[in-house]
Amino acid sequence: MVASLYKNRFELFLSSQIAILFGSLIVPPILFENIFEPILFLINLLAGVLLISTKPKLMWFCLLMLIISAVLFGISTFLGEESKQIGFIRMTGYFLFYLVVTVEIIKQVWSAKQVNKNVIFGLTSGYISLGLIGFFICLTIELIAPGSFQGSLLGELGQTELLAEELMYFSFITLMTIGYGDILPMTGLAQKAAIFIGLIGQFYLVIITAVVVGKYIIYKDAQQE
Repeated sequence: MVASLYKNRFELFLSSQIAILFGSLIVPPILFENIFEPILFLINLLAGVLLISTKPKLMWFCLLMLIISAVLFGISTFLGEESKQIGFIRMTGYFLFYLVVTVEIIKQVWSAKQVNKNVIFGLTSGYISLGLIGFFICLTIELIAPGSFQGSLLGELGQTELLAEELMYFSFITLMTIGYGDILPMTGLAQKAAIFIGLIGQFYLVIITAVVVGKYIIYKDAQQE
């Protein structure tokens, strides 16, 4: 069963990522952020464990991150709120997990000999993972130093109920270098984070995507000969 699921590892990982990004369009935002989003992250972590299941050391590390995140989510649910310390530990665990999985996705995409739907799904999920890494960085910064991010129309993000949703939006808008300016990094650390997110997004598109496109062109040319 694991072998059959492994063949669809990128589809499963990408599907849970899309649910995380756009689930609030279906479920009321506050309910989604407090209940559904943490559960979807746990599902995504489980899909990530499957994605790297061929590498036992990495798999056990990510499985440990999954268990820690599940326990912390259970504690927060039982207490009815999440303390700053628990939030920081959970964000650190997520960051480490997505860092490991994103590197592994890039390796698998990079080493693919031909471009098929699996590679395309992997390429897409890798890019989304970069946005999630940026989100965890921004959310951790905001937890440590409230007010690091502010919005001209939203007020201080730390005073809103949809902090995670807004910072996820900021991370992806920055990753794609759209930069509407409705959410601003106000501290030096937050500004450096914004630069980092923008840079990794550009590096991914310029290097990784270009390599995949090049392989696709070579593969098509070889088929026509």
